[in-house]
Amino acid sequence: MPNRTALQIFVALLGINMPVAFAQNYPVKPVRLIVPSAPGGGTDIAARLIAQGLTESLGQAVVVDNRGGAGGIAGVTVAAKLSAPDGYTLLLGSNGHLSFAAAINPKLPYDPQKDLTPISLVANQPFVLAVSSAVAANSIRELITMAKAKPGVITYGSGGAGSASHLGVELFQLRSGVTLMHIPYKGTGPGMSALMSGELQVLMAGLATVLPQAKSGKIKVLAVSGSQRSRMAPEVPTVAEAGVPGYEFNVWYGMMAPGGTPRPIVTKLATEIARLLKAPVVVERFAVAGLEPISNTPDEFTALLKREIPEWNKVAKAANIRVE
Repeated sequence: MPNRTALQIFVALLGINMPVAFAQNYPVKPVRLIVPSAPGGGTDIAARLIAQGLTESLGQAVVVDNRGGAGGIAGVTVAAKLSAPDGYTLLLGSNGHLSFAAAINPKLPYDPQKDLTPISLVANQPFVLAVSSAVAANSIRELITMAKAKPGVITYGSGGAGSASHLGVELFQLRSGVTLMHIPYKGTGPGMSALMSGELQVLMAGLATVLPQAKSGKIKVLAVSGSQRSRMAPEVPTVAEAGVPGYEFNVWYGMMAPGGTPRPIVTKLATEIARLLKAPVVVERFAVAGLEPISNTPDEFTALLKREIPEWNKVAKAANIRVE
């Protein structure tokens, strides 16, 4: 009997140590990195930079697999529901695919908090609130004053219902107490064209997209949406600084794995990503793409999702946003 007990203890200890040993040897074959969008966008650019760095540090190819369609839902579903949790399938998603989607789509085929394992954030994309040069307001406070004087008259555009440019302004309306008229476009590009022509009055979009147009004098940048000023335009105040205390809107990209991926592998990847994002060449290339590198721990990323999804549920309900 004592010999049997000793054997059971040995087997149990072996089972505990197997994931650790597996992670130490990981990876032993190429890793697939799913990007739930077509090549060329912010998610894709961040993914390719991260994939290149991880290929060098891990010693195995990290291959980008673009899976566009259904606003990113198709690609995320492949990672969340159709891939083994062994570390050989990863996902670079955004809060558009995760926090926003979970809040506005009741028929989402995956649960971001159950079907995926957070690894680390990798980038933040600063957004700004901009107005046409034809709009008299030169600050957030002046815009709010104008909007309150004419509820529902000032127009704002978006890249479509449920997009970041839509939700960011809906949150602005809730926090500031104004009412604007929403005009959805098929992408932020057409919305930017409408803003430059004066057809549209307000738009929230990526800083890197807006700045070149602002320099031309056709539009005015009033504030950045995040909690801090952007390193790419430090002279531009945050929305909170400019007159809406408590306002914060971030568009982020993060690395995920299928739910149930062994913790040692997740920890190893998070450590490698954090190290990679400090490299000057990565910081420089991210800046060119309009991105700011940012990392956190798996636990911090998990807490972020847990906090964001209910918050965006409130915004979606208040604004009656529902996308299926």
